[in-house]
Parts: sequence; structure tokens; C-alpha cells
Amino acid sequence: MIYNYHTHTFRCSHASGTEVEYIKRAIENGIKYMGFSDHFPFICSDGHESSFRVPVCQVEDYFDTIRALREKYKAEIDIKIGFEMEYYPENFEEMLENAKKYGAEYLIMGEHFTEEELEGVRPSSAPSDSTDKLKNYVDCICEGMSTGAFTYIAHPDLINFTGDDAVYTQEIRRMCRASREYDVPLEINFLGIREGRAYPRDLFWETVGEEKAPVTFGFDAHSVRAAFDGDSLVKAKEMVKKYNLNYIGMPKLKLLGE
Repeated sequence: MIYNYHTHTFRCSHASGTEVEYIKRAIENGIKYMGFSDHFPFICSDGHESSFRVPVCQVEDYFDTIRALREKYKAEIDIKIGFEMEYYPENFEEMLENAKKYGAEYLIMGEHFTEEELEGVRPSSAPSDSTDKLKNYVDCICEGMSTGAFTYIAHPDLINFTGDDAVYTQEIRRMCRASREYDVPLEINFLGIREGRAYPRDLFWETVGEEKAPVTFGFDAHSVRAAFDGDSLVKAKEMVKKYNLNYIGMPKLKLLGE
């Protein structure tokens, strides 16, 4: 594995270490293409900023720091700067324009919520047997793919649906078909592997294998050590073999503005 486009920084308030430590860890382990994709800065309509995102006041520092390090290490590694961002139907156009204005070169889609994080809105990862919530999650991902703005879908199995497996499989097939149609890969997320989260979910990836949707890997690094996660890489490769996945390797970046 010579690539990883899913890397966070301390600015999101749930990651540790410095950017230079991440870069050195990646270089030492053979990563040639690296992307920083910290959580997109977003001010909700009620005026509050989510605590898991880069604060708007730190966006300039985020880009300045990584641009300087990109120049310093350009002979050893190719670094891109972007965001992990949700697709909120009511807010997307403004979010996309802001991402471009800030200087993002690419986006990956991480649908932690399906609407802005106002009081009472539950995250996608909250256990739920609601078919409507599942369908809304898949709707958002399919619509997000159709925009052409996202390089890939981070932890697409984040939705923690506890209802009927048949309903779940039907909806995931719909996501897979959109993934093929719009050529937007689905990520096997290494954070989920190394922390034993509810994802990767076996039924999800079994369905992905049947549908032959494109698949890629992402370290989802929130610590220096995770900037190269060899243990999870072994497990991800086992998943590719077990479910006969259409692993495409390094995704083709969809650069904003092109």
C-alpha cells in the first residue's frame, strides 16, 4: 500500500500528534501519496460549531502548515490537502463553495450525520432499527456521489442499522449500484478495524462483493501510529479475499475546480 488519503490533525479535537510526525511515519513505511482530510469546518444555522471539526478560525493554519510541509518533503512524498465532509442536501452548495474558498484540493465523504448537527439530531452511527433513517442515509450517499465532488465514500457502513437484514441488504445494493454508476469507491475503514467498531460490517461487504462496487482503503489516521496501520492492512486484504471485493487500489482523486 503506497497511498492514504484519509488523515486527520489535532484541530478536530479527537486526534493527536503533529502533521510532520504523520508525514514521517508515512514515508518510513513506503507511502508515496498522502492526503490530509480533516473534518470540514461548519457553522450550524443556530450559530454553533461542532466540536469534532476544524474550527473556522484554524482553517488558514491547517492549510499553511501542510503546504509548508508538502514543499519540504516533496522529494519523498506527494501530499494533497482536503476535507472529509458530509453531504447535507440543504447546505451542500454552500459547503462546497466554502471548501473551494478555503483551498481544498479534494473531498472524501463521511456521512456522520445526514443533516446539520443541531440539538437532538442523532449521528448515523447511533444504533437504530428505523428503515427511514437507513434509507435517508443511503439517499444522501447516492446523491453525494452524483455531484462528482467526492473522491470516495469514507466508512460507508457507518450507519448502524439494527433492523431487518433483508431491508439493509436491499439499501446497500442501491448504494453499490450508485458507486458503480458514478465511479465513486467505497472505503474499507481502518479505524473501524483497529478499534473494533460496528464497522466494517460483514453483511455490508458481502453485498459489496456481490455487486462488484469499487473498493479502496483508508487509514482514517487520528494518531501518528495510524499514519501507517500495517495490522489493519493485513485484515483489510483478508476482507478483499473473503468477499471477493473489487479492490481498485489507490483511488483517482477528483480534484476540485477541474
